[in-house]
Amino acid sequence: MNRSRNFKSIVLLISLTGLLFFSCKTKKHTQAVIETQIGDTLDKCRLQFKTAKNLSRHIKDNELKFDWINAKADVEVNIDGEDNKLDIIVRGRKDSAMWVSIKAVGGLIDIAKLLITRDSVKMVVYVKKQFFKGDFNYINEILNADLDFDMIQAALFGNSADFYEDDNKLNPVIDREKCHYLLSTERKRKLRRITARQDSLKRSLQTMTLMNETFKIINNHFIDVSTNRTFNAQYDNFLAKDSVFAPHDVNIEIKAEKKITLKINYVRIDINQPQKISLSIPKNYDPIPIKKDKP
Repeated sequence: MNRSRNFKSIVLLISLTGLLFFSCKTKKHTQAVIETQIGDTLDKCRLQFKTAKNLSRHIKDNELKFDWINAKADVEVNIDGEDNKLDIIVRGRKDSAMWVSIKAVGGLIDIAKLLITRDSVKMVVYVKKQFFKGDFNYINEILNADLDFDMIQAALFGNSADFYEDDNKLNPVIDREKCHYLLSTERKRKLRRITARQDSLKRSLQTMTLMNETFKIINNHFIDVSTNRTFNAQYDNFLAKDSVFAPHDVNIEIKAEKKITLKINYVRIDINQPQKISLSIPKNYDPIPIKKDKP
């Protein structure tokens, strides 16, 4: 893959696949660090078994709840062995839209901005004076992934993607070695596979590893069962304020035709303060050239 294509992947990946798992970082005197709890493997794990419905309720009761969110993160990205460091700012309205600003380290150079809704993606690449207006089909082709708004929103905020709660699709487990709860399930909204001339629906499975006291998700693993592509997000260094817990450090690994890793560190977060979410395309910018398959 050439550097130009890597650049597109970096811009889209940072915006869409997990670089903004929001934390609730405030002033130090209001912070309490909650360590990811790992049981002593020398002792027996004393967790009591919980039904799938019980774990499902705990997950939803303890997820990060918000109407608006605004965050800043330092991000390290590695795609095909090429490292990049970036500053990211995100504004979001739950279940509606996400606005993303990507800058070079130091915040002096605008690289790109994006506006993502449930049905559309708009992007302005300032360093190339180009823009894109379209949907997730193009994003998935560039990244060789299967993404949609619901999955991204869940991953960004450290929550679960919406899933079926039928008994035959939920599988509760206790990891006795690390003393964690696990819940495996099938996503409620199936992912769409983009092919040259055909769309086909397939199952996407999600396995969540939970803290044994707070029931916060500390690992979220997605797998596309038909292609064996995986997306794994590990959450650590939780901060607490007003009984709301969220991860401060996030490690993401995507395995498809290429391996992609991200390391995310959050430096600021504001919740439930209405944000301006809009994106203008300069008149002198050109559309990003898109190669289309021949019929």
